Amino acid sequence: MATAPVRPRGLPRLPHGRVVSSGAVRAVVGLGALMALSAYLRMRSFGAAFWIDEGLSWGISSHHFFSIPHVLRQDGSPPLYYMLLHIWMGLFGTSERVTHGLSLLFALLTIPVSFWAGKSLFSERAGWFAAVLFALNSYLTTYAQETRMYSLMVLLTLLATAGFMHAFVFRRRRYLWLFGGATALMLYTHNWGAFFVAASLVALAVLLARAQSAERRALVKDAALGYGGAFLLFLPWIPTLLFQAKHTGSPWATVPSFGTFMKATSATLDGDRIAFLLLLGGGAGLVRMIERRRGVEREAAISGLMLFVGTLLIAWLFSQVSPAWAYRYFAVFVAPMLLIAGIGLSYARRLGMVALAIVVVLWLPFTAIKHKSVDRHVERVAAPALRAGDLVLVTHPEQVPVVNYYMAPGMKYATELGPVKDTGVADWIDALSRLRAATTRKDLLPLLDQLKVGQHVLLMRPIIGPPSAWKAPWTKLVRVRSAQWARALSHDRQFKLVARYPRLKHGYAPRGLRALLYTKVAARQ
Repeated sequence: MATAPVRPRGLPRLPHGRVVSSGAVRAVVGLGALMALSAYLRMRSFGAAFWIDEGLSWGISSHHFFSIPHVLRQDGSPPLYYMLLHIWMGLFGTSERVTHGLSLLFALLTIPVSFWAGKSLFSERAGWFAAVLFALNSYLTTYAQETRMYSLMVLLTLLATAGFMHAFVFRRRRYLWLFGGATALMLYTHNWGAFFVAASLVALAVLLARAQSAERRALVKDAALGYGGAFLLFLPWIPTLLFQAKHTGSPWATVPSFGTFMKATSATLDGDRIAFLLLLGGGAGLVRMIERRRGVEREAAISGLMLFVGTLLIAWLFSQVSPAWAYRYFAVFVAPMLLIAGIGLSYARRLGMVALAIVVVLWLPFTAIKHKSVDRHVERVAAPALRAGDLVLVTHPEQVPVVNYYMAPGMKYATELGPVKDTGVADWIDALSRLRAATTRKDLLPLLDQLKVGQHVLLMRPIIGPPSAWKAPWTKLVRVRSAQWARALSHDRQFKLVARYPRLKHGYAPRGLRALLYTKVAARQ
């Protein structure tokens, strides 16, 4: 008579679907280790003092949550990051370390997201290569330690890139919401998101040109859903965007040369060596994959390249007409660049492994700038000499928020544009024309006459760095007006110079502001 098989004791059968695969364990452990290493590397300059833009982030985000969109009419930026930072500061505080923590969080999230993107689009190997690049990239290391929106921009652009490939290349329609949602959030984070959208439309046009007629109709329908959804989500902000475009702009920027375009990629990779390694290894892998494969993976690789190169090229072309070129804005192409580089390295076999290993070794020592500005030092040294009601005259107008962050409470603030009512935001509305119209007689002397004998004026002037950085219409005029205001105050017999800050070491040229402290010793006759 047959007997039933005996089950070994002590080995209970797990319910179906509850078995954890070795791949899942490997992913959790590996990504956790990468994130821990990345966090360590990206916290070595965590306590660095704020510079101009970080002061603006703190100042704008310090406004009432629902007032932030209106305040930004003066600044020229979209509101998402500032509203998130407002919530973050309400929960955890406003110190440099705390506000840098939000940027670090966004940078760390790119690691598992890039792994998912590479794995779901190509292979697990591609996911690991991409995750390593995002974990150690020098650009993200810099902006993980800065109170600005650029690490958030990289995260959102990564999601939009993956969403585009899933939805329009692999034709997985369930990812349309990811593309549309990430694109809208990207546009609500930084205006350069528009360049990514433009590049994605070019990539979409190439896909449409290669598709069969029936597939083309379905692709057009999906594009209408994805892009239409993003447009509808962004629609409420368009009136403010149009006002900003007319009245703010970027008068501090200059037209970028072709050389700066060629250097943009290597700038985000910490130099030409790493750019060459990624081009050699990643390029070889992409060529190998594109030549040997004729399916959707080939189309996805080509689309990824177009998203990267197209975004960079469109941004550069736009800046020829309306200058808005800055290293920090490159966040919009960093994500597709690193993702496509990771994919290429994964297909380059041994060459890809060697290239990645060298890149890792070169990136590990990289640290962000620890002394972004001397403002914190200047204001702490000057603070004991100041009293409530004294005048802080900031002749680099957009520096008022960062000065206010470090200065003792109770000060009065003014710039060449007049008294500052809201010290949390730089008023860029027609700022260049207003600065051109400013004069010492009309704008400076009335401020000085309002002070009583014994009160102080802290005149804060920009430390002029390389001449090339002060050639834009705004910076050139700031330099002139600052010198005029300083000369007028030094010749005013009502005031006596009593101190200079900081006492700079020979050969040391920090960024930020230097200060002259004056005491009012007599009334104007």
